[in-house]
Amino acid sequence: MTQATSAKAPAAAQDFLPLDGIDHIEFYVGNALQAAQYYRHLFGFDIVARRGLETGDREKASYVLEQGKVRFVLTSALSPDHEVARFCNLHGDGVKAVAFRVKDVDKSIAETRKRGATVVQQPTTLKDERGEVRIASIRTYGEVIHRFVSREGYKGEFVPGFEPMSMKALKPTGLASVDHIVGNVELGAMNHWASYYANVLGFQQLLHFTDDDISTEYSALMSKVMQNGTGKIKFPLNEPAEGKKKSQIEEYLDFNYGPGVQHIAMTTGDICETVRTLRDRGVRFLRVPDTYYDALSERVGKIDEDMATIRELGILVDRDEDGYLLQIFTQPLEDRPTLFFEVIERHGSRGFGVGNFKALFVSIEEEQRRRGTL
Repeated sequence: MTQATSAKAPAAAQDFLPLDGIDHIEFYVGNALQAAQYYRHLFGFDIVARRGLETGDREKASYVLEQGKVRFVLTSALSPDHEVARFCNLHGDGVKAVAFRVKDVDKSIAETRKRGATVVQQPTTLKDERGEVRIASIRTYGEVIHRFVSREGYKGEFVPGFEPMSMKALKPTGLASVDHIVGNVELGAMNHWASYYANVLGFQQLLHFTDDDISTEYSALMSKVMQNGTGKIKFPLNEPAEGKKKSQIEEYLDFNYGPGVQHIAMTTGDICETVRTLRDRGVRFLRVPDTYYDALSERVGKIDEDMATIRELGILVDRDEDGYLLQIFTQPLEDRPTLFFEVIERHGSRGFGVGNFKALFVSIEEEQRRRGTL
């Protein structure tokens, strides 16, 4: 059964890890230049900075992409024995780092270390003529890390070592900010990582979905939604549950060869325009059965958007006590059925579309059936 806890922001004195937001998400990819153009042309990101041989980095190449408040960093290796190449060989293209903006990197590392975090990068200062950036990182599930970044007063595009690059998107698609980031972990590990976020990073449990909430005749999963003290950063954590056939989480774990980031949800102020633009550029979306829309108006009540357009575009709608939301999910971003995106528009609702889970699972299972992995 779905359970929600009251997650009020703690007093400043109690919040031992104040996070100002998500600074960036770094992907390890096989070819950063090609991936940057993929996200530029399909998803409407500007390419604003780069690092590579021409900037003095002999090991890797990176491109920084921005749209609204979303910042992606795409990194690939320049040799086959580099860590990035090994990651991509095992997992395919995927998320390596989720970075937080903080005011004090050293304090963030000290507080998380004494609560059990494994530090993978000690606090380091990067400097150039435009200022300095302080950075450090800790380990989390799978090979994903969390970075702490302080860039107060830095006047460069990203961090020292990158040079500006101005390659605008043909047209932005309206993606505005990161709403939440979902991680998939192995069976039995969800409670461990939920406790990790609670004890080490000071997060609180917002929601708990059991296999009764997220299931079909064939497969199921369980999920806990963790959020930081301000509620600005939300991390749902999924694990598979027992079912007649292989769930989407098991499929992800098989093809990712372990835990990792399953999807990134990004907000938009006009989901119909965003989805239409993305679809016209070639982005493929999951499509729920048309019967989903037959009783939608009765289930969610009045919404501002035109129901015929919602149906045409395959957008999902859900309502809770705070309002309603609209959401849609892309198909996997590569041939491996691993990472994908969600586009979401909120009208008061703080939920995650629990009323859509059944229809969404049916759609995902149909895609699994086509891939022969159900």
